[in-house]
Amino acid sequence: MNFKEFIDNNLVLFDGAMGTELQKKGLKLGDVPETLNIEQRDIVVEIHKEYIEAGSNVVTTNTFGANEKKLQATNYSVEEIIDAAVKAAREAIGNKEVFAALDIGPIGELVEPMGILTFDEAYEIFKRQVVQGEKSGADLILIETMTDLYEMKAALLAAKENTNLPVLATMSFEKDHRTFTGCLPSSMAVTLEGLGADGIGINCSLEPKEIRPIVEELMNWTNLPVLVQANAGLPSVIDGKTHYEIGPEEYSDDVLAFIGIGVSMLGGCCGTSPEYIREIKKKISRLTKVERSEQKFHALCTPSNTVLVEGVKVIGERINPTGKKMLKEALKNSDMDYILKQGVSQVEAGAEILDVNVGLREIDQKEMMKKVVKGLQSVTNAPLQIDSSDMDVIEAGLRYANGKAIVNSVNGEDQVLEKILPLVKKYGAAVVGLTLDERGIPDNALERFKIAEKILNKALEYGIKKEDVYIDTLTLTCSAQQKEVAETVKTLTMVKEKLGLKTVLGVSNISFGMPNRPLINETFLAIAMAAGLDLPIINPNDEAMMDKVYAFNVLYNHDKGSIKYIERYGDKSSAETSPKKEKKEETLYDMVVKGLKENAAAKTKLLLSTKTELEIVNEFLIPALDVVGSDFEKGVIFLPQLIQSAETVKSSFDVLKESLKKNESAGISNGKIILATVKGDIHDIGKNIVKVILENYNYDIIDLGKDVSAEKIVEEAKKYADEPIIVGLSALMTTTMKSMEDIIEELRDNGIDCPVMVGGAVLTAEYARNMGADYYAKDAKEAVEIARKVFNN
Repeated sequence: MNFKEFIDNNLVLFDGAMGTELQKKGLKLGDVPETLNIEQRDIVVEIHKEYIEAGSNVVTTNTFGANEKKLQATNYSVEEIIDAAVKAAREAIGNKEVFAALDIGPIGELVEPMGILTFDEAYEIFKRQVVQGEKSGADLILIETMTDLYEMKAALLAAKENTNLPVLATMSFEKDHRTFTGCLPSSMAVTLEGLGADGIGINCSLEPKEIRPIVEELMNWTNLPVLVQANAGLPSVIDGKTHYEIGPEEYSDDVLAFIGIGVSMLGGCCGTSPEYIREIKKKISRLTKVERSEQKFHALCTPSNTVLVEGVKVIGERINPTGKKMLKEALKNSDMDYILKQGVSQVEAGAEILDVNVGLREIDQKEMMKKVVKGLQSVTNAPLQIDSSDMDVIEAGLRYANGKAIVNSVNGEDQVLEKILPLVKKYGAAVVGLTLDERGIPDNALERFKIAEKILNKALEYGIKKEDVYIDTLTLTCSAQQKEVAETVKTLTMVKEKLGLKTVLGVSNISFGMPNRPLINETFLAIAMAAGLDLPIINPNDEAMMDKVYAFNVLYNHDKGSIKYIERYGDKSSAETSPKKEKKEETLYDMVVKGLKENAAAKTKLLLSTKTELEIVNEFLIPALDVVGSDFEKGVIFLPQLIQSAETVKSSFDVLKESLKKNESAGISNGKIILATVKGDIHDIGKNIVKVILENYNYDIIDLGKDVSAEKIVEEAKKYADEPIIVGLSALMTTTMKSMEDIIEELRDNGIDCPVMVGGAVLTAEYARNMGADYYAKDAKEAVEIARKVFNN
């Protein structure tokens, strides 16, 4: 039986939670659940059988944390655990028509740029899991509970490149319709469908009613089958046992509503037992899949920003060494600060997509493309245009791009199409097709149009969607080929009207060799937009060019209600033209806000000649971090940018600490905070983020790590009995929340009455109060506010 065929023709019912069921059958706090596949195999087989008897078409293996990082504390290898888990599932299935899904959860460490785990390291960790899963006999792979799109991409690529199994990919969202790291449902869908997932969806974090609006949004962005596995509401601990607020009857009623909006795969997450699955099975047994309308759109994205190509969107051209002496030098010297500033300044000026071209013979272009792509992703949220004629450089850009990129470019030559289009398809990118071939650029519109048509047809043959093909009808210099300018414009219109494709043009080429180039550029841009240009490649820091774009989008009704136009020009008199902005030198404050860490240390050293260490902290670093924290809270920036700003502060602080040491001055700590992820919990992502942010507000952090016992925390707290401290506790799993309560009780029993703050994905303010915590920090910014409040008192 083929799983892909099965999901095409049926409503599919997955199982529910594994962790809570293992707890019911004796899993102790601190035990690694995956070891039970070997040590108490019968329990795992029994749970699978209970779900199958309840009606599950798919059971997920007990391998959520079966990666080399999380299994370090055990005596078992990844291969041993996965082999035992898949075989346990197969034993439970027997000869029934049920599928075994290899379950893969997050690694448990942050991937770059938020953490130190590289994309390639993450890929290798996932590769090891999926290869063994297929070898052991899994029918499909379920990558679940992801919050970082980059980590999800590493996992999905590992599965698609190393196995032949179908892959489902689900992420966990908050009530604000974003994941913990800021990923949107639209960005998730556009990226994962492009990368070849066989189904996508949402699991964990929220209950069915809370997930529903997020699912409705997701359905507008994908044509893939959708899986939903919600939680059974919020957990609470009663008599030492975890209970969930939504029972099987209510849960199954809520879940049933998903089928009406087109969801075809259902199941349960935290708190859902076989009884929940049984209730769902009863209610869906007579239902069939709902036919969904096809979703068509032109979109590029990063995790936190989906750009719909509707109206005119600007591609920033400044990261391209052609004719740019300073950028050439920056590329040669690997001056990332200069390169990233080009990206940040273009986005600030209105560019929605950034062209990335590192084409210099003197450098390793593949490595530089990789470095620039990663760097830009850490400081901006603009989708990238990977611009190169070298296949290896293009692949480097696509592999490390987080989201959906566009490739510039292919042309009508068969050899070029056959080399580049498979890469575009593999990485789910869009592509720009140039209307030239072996004969060069035709001098008339009809011939250029024929090349555009050929490129489209070839892309469709490779399985690339029509909506992902963009055509560049080629701008020629009017000084040398004046009559061909009209042919470029005519081709634009033909491509839009006859092929229904979006169009691209490098605008400034038009004026080479002419006096008063800006006049030619601006006029040509206006003509081209009226003829159907969607994506002009221009310098967004040229205000006159940007003025034309904003005005055009108003006049052609792309900017509905003139919202963006008014936002840009509304504070100026209608009689005024846009004043030229004076360039000012970037301050340390600016560097922190923008996350430009490369030159922060040098700037700090310079400031030390006129200011003290504490003046630099109080005048530049703290105000900048406050702005960054506020923007994070408002959803203006997201976790990658927050971490990048914190890293920028860290590079400045390293200089300040060295200076203080030389001068034998007093330290600049604002207070000591003990941080720990509680016993039984081996996820310390949240705690590590809080640590980074608190350190950059001058707090001295004593990090006890993860899976920390109450005894160790009490022992550490006793060392600082004579000075003010805070104890911060983190838990990500519902199964370890009771540990927090035990630790607080242990601290109080030992006479330690310091403030305790708690945090973690599964916690609420009410739960924190009930367990005796003094403070609940929902995120790193709130942890800073708590620390300020405590130590200022």
